[in-house]
Amino acid sequence: MKNTVKIIALVLSVIFVLGLVACAPQPDADLEVKVTVLSGTTGMGMAKLISESKAGKAALNYNFSIVSDATQVSAGILGGSIDIAAVPTNLASTLYNKTNGGVQVLAISNLGVLYLLEKGSSVNSLADLQGKTVGIPGQGTNPEFILKYVLEANGLTVGEDVFFDYTYSSPDALSSAIAGGLVDIALLPEPKVTVVKSQNTDVRTAIDLSSEWEKVSPKGSLAQGCIIVRKEFLDAHPVEVEAFLKEYRSSVEFVNEDVEAASELIAEAGIIPKAALAKKAIPNCNIKYVDGDAMKAALTEFYNVLFELDPKSIGGKLPDDGLYYKK
Repeated sequence: MKNTVKIIALVLSVIFVLGLVACAPQPDADLEVKVTVLSGTTGMGMAKLISESKAGKAALNYNFSIVSDATQVSAGILGGSIDIAAVPTNLASTLYNKTNGGVQVLAISNLGVLYLLEKGSSVNSLADLQGKTVGIPGQGTNPEFILKYVLEANGLTVGEDVFFDYTYSSPDALSSAIAGGLVDIALLPEPKVTVVKSQNTDVRTAIDLSSEWEKVSPKGSLAQGCIIVRKEFLDAHPVEVEAFLKEYRSSVEFVNEDVEAASELIAEAGIIPKAALAKKAIPNCNIKYVDGDAMKAALTEFYNVLFELDPKSIGGKLPDDGLYYKK
């Protein structure tokens, strides 16, 4: 008799759980979700999801676009033609302030991806930069602020002890300059680091900025890439956003676990032009999936640093808690 009661209870429990699953809102597979990915490191974690979408195996009807300029993302978010995007973290804050809370950060996609490259062997520590000039890929950008912060934390003043050269104002231009011998020391992100070293074997990685950052700041707070969503889209389609996050997280895990296969998908998607370069770059790209409280803690720390250096770098003011998505 007792066994019979237990069996009945178990059956009823299963029926109850199945009922909950059946009643749970299901994502609309026909809804078009417009996702934009920046070429390079920021979008690499999306490669498997892009491939699955092309093959018709994704849970949602994605419309992916790959662009090379962050201003295209800004225009799409502001104009409503982009629903979800992979962007630099400072741009996420800038857009949040510009739209009065019109975007939210869903997850961190990349931690630190910056490296100091040298054509030579004289720089092996930050102290070795004393009196030297570093090529910076753009004035008023994340790379400039990150290096400046790390230098100052180590007692080095920009403009007095270390000098910044903005002549080559984009990662592509600076990559060509150091590969061609026009610059001796340059600050570059992956995958540009891998590209340069493949073009000129005399260029080496001198300093990992992530390691230097974590000597003076909380671990994991150098958050350089993230996934944002238009708040209007999120409010209208919360189930679909959750479905996206589930698929995106799976894609990130795949990229980190199967570098060989992921590199092919990254090249196929047009995120990086060659699979061989992607394969070499992936281990140094700090591709992550960080959400919730851990995401908020990391970005809050990072934004505080940028704000102290230049409020304009994050849109003029520190974002409030409304920036951070929480289920």
